[in-house]
This record gives sequence, C-alpha cells and structure tokens, in this order.
Amino acid sequence: MANYFQPEIETASREKIVEIQNEKIVKQVKHVYENVEYYRKLMDENGVKPEDIKSIDDIKKLPFLSKADLREAYPYGLLGTDLKNCVRIHSTSGTTGKRVVAFYTQADVDLWEDCCARAIVAAGGSKDDVCQVAYGYGLFTGGAGLHGGSHKVGCLTLPMSSGNTDRQIQFMMDLQATFLCCTPSYAAYIGETLAEKGYKPEDNKLKAGIFGAEPWTEEMRHQIEESLGIKAYDIYGLTESSGPGVAFECSAQSGMHINEDHFYAEVIDPETGETLPEGSKGELVFTSLDKEAFPLLRYRTRDICILSREKCSCGRTHVKMTKPMGRSDDMLIIRGVNVFPSQIETVLINEGYTPNYQIIVGRENNTDTLDINVELLPEQFSDKVSVIQSMEKSLAGAMRTMLGIGPKIHLVPSKSIVRSEGKAVRVIDNRKLHDMS
Repeated sequence: MANYFQPEIETASREKIVEIQNEKIVKQVKHVYENVEYYRKLMDENGVKPEDIKSIDDIKKLPFLSKADLREAYPYGLLGTDLKNCVRIHSTSGTTGKRVVAFYTQADVDLWEDCCARAIVAAGGSKDDVCQVAYGYGLFTGGAGLHGGSHKVGCLTLPMSSGNTDRQIQFMMDLQATFLCCTPSYAAYIGETLAEKGYKPEDNKLKAGIFGAEPWTEEMRHQIEESLGIKAYDIYGLTESSGPGVAFECSAQSGMHINEDHFYAEVIDPETGETLPEGSKGELVFTSLDKEAFPLLRYRTRDICILSREKCSCGRTHVKMTKPMGRSDDMLIIRGVNVFPSQIETVLINEGYTPNYQIIVGRENNTDTLDINVELLPEQFSDKVSVIQSMEKSLAGAMRTMLGIGPKIHLVPSKSIVRSEGKAVRVIDNRKLHDMS
C-alpha cells in the first residue's frame, strides 16, 4: 500500500503537473521581474520580458542564477517581498565569510513543511509515529524542515537537534522513537554507540530514517539499516530553494522524487549551459515555482545528477533525480557543512600564512575527517614543537570560525607539498563517495 501525504498532487498525471507548472512559471516570472531588481536587470541584459514566458518550455529563455549572484546580492538583493512579510531566515556557510541568506514568508514555510511531510509519509510515517529530529536546528535548514514536516504529518516530534548522543539514545529508547531524521554519518554513529552500549538492532522501535545533507553511498545505507534495524531513506534539498524536501526517496529507493509542483528541475551541460535531454548526466538547475520571499529562477546547484521519468512502483508521478554524483565546482560537503577551498585560502592569508596548502578529507567510523597541511614560510619555521603546536591550534581556531567545523592543522616545511605540473593538488578526498550512479 503506497503512502501519500497529498495524493492528488503526488500521483497527478503528467498533463496535470505540466499545467500547474505552466500556470506557476508565468506568475512567478512576473512576480520576480516586478519585485527583484537584481534579477530584473539580469533579464533586461538578456533581452527577456515576463510576457516572453508563456509556458514552462520558455524557461530556457531566462538567465541562470549562481552562488556568486547570491553572494553579490547579499543580504536583501534577491528578496521578493517586503521584509515585513517575512517570518524567518535560514543560512548556509559562506565561501569568504558572506553567507547565503534565504528568506521565508509563512506561505513559504508551509510549502516547505508540506514537502518534508511528503518525504516522511513516503517513508511510511503517520500520526502514529514518534519522529526524532537529530538534524541541527538554528540557521541550518535540516532541523526546522523535518520538524515542520513531522508536525504536518501529526507525529509526536522529538526536537533533539544534533549531538549529545547519550541523551539521543535515552529518548529514543524511553519514548520509543519510530523515525530518525539526521545526517547519515550521525545515524551511523548512533548505531555504533547503541552497539557499544550492548543494544541489538531489535531493541529499538525505529522502523525508518530520513538521512541527508551530505553524500553517502549504498554501502553506508546498508550499514545504517543493519545497525539500526531500519529502512534508510535519502532526502535532498538546499537552503537556496527552501531546504530538505525538494526531493525525497519513496519505497522503491531508486532515486528521489522532485516535488515538481513547487520546483522545476533541469539538467544542463555545466560548460555550455545547454539544457540536456532526460537521462543525461549534467548539472542540476532548480526554479522555485511559488516561493514568495526568495524566489530563485534557474539556480545552478552545481550538483551533478541524472533525471528520470520512468514509471515508479510507488505510484508517484513526479520526476526522479539520482543521488548527486559529484559537483561541477570545488565545493566539498564535510559533516553536512559546505566547505570551499577559497574559504581556507582566505583564513591562511588573513593569518599570515602562504596559500600553499592541501586539504585531505577522509572518513573514520562513518564520520568525515578534515586535515589541512599548510606550508610555512622559512622565517615562520621553528624547531620547538611547542611553538608549532601553538601555531597549529591558533590556526585551527580561525578555520573553525570560518568553516563551522574544526580541522586538524599540520604545519609543514616550505615546498614540502608535492606540486603536480607546477600546481599543488589542493584536495585529496579519500571518502570514495562519488560512485553513486
């Protein structure tokens, strides 16, 4: 028996979905053109007027938005309504200290929570469930999104936030949580901790988990499912277009259904910007069809994936996307946090170090590790271990302030980082996470 939160739209015919998209895109482009000066200028520069957009097929005429545009327009440049109509913001970490700030009206929050509710119901959730939300709360979208979705479904919601694993386990066992929502690496850690405390998978009442915000493999999914005795579901989203719930897995677990009545997806060639046919591997582009406060049109996510309209056994008719298979830029996702090499460079220069560095990302016990090797100038070198350790500690603190996570810093002698064709290999990612096709 398939589970739907809003069956009439989740199982709508292709014709009905296109009809909804046609109606919404015409209205949304007009709204953006009239209310967002930044995007109006982009449209004018590209010779596009709202009346040129008569259906969703005309979306290709619109200019793209990128992360660079969001930084340039920070904080209010892409706001689509009066600030007095906004009830909340969420934010991502920024590449050079400037963050992406997304605004929400109450209608935007309701829409987002509906999407998260669809994800919970697709994973088998109902008002009879106890939903433990162990994503971070605050500026991060994870906690708020699944919390709101859980309320919409009618679950008893445990707003745990992340961390304090002993308390997580106490509440999970005492209140008999049936759903767990958190990052996959934290789910794996909870599973390991339960085992260390002598619990078997059958000792908890969990039946499903909704895990996202960082890349994870099928191997990790099976490991989590075995350690917690659950079925593990993927969820996708980005702060720029609400947060988690833009797309979610159903019982088929063969890709994530995109909520096409709210988000229009395209896959483009990252080099040329050309829209690619269904089944092609390329960069994912999203248009928010009915966001009021932060209505992004043709936003380049930089995530590489494939879209498929193959009929799904769950009965949902919305297009499916694969797990992201990597990025078309240099962003790393480490413990659910967006990290750019440019952020690390900024800190090094500000702290008086050379921009000769190497980022090494690994995974130990299902948790991402971040090590940064930094070359010292000859005059910075010291043969006193305590001096070097003090410098490493100070630099690690500055990195934590910028990145939101603490790396291990290793100060190394000048010219000791191997150059390849004159350039240092900046990033070594040993997690083997990009084999996700």
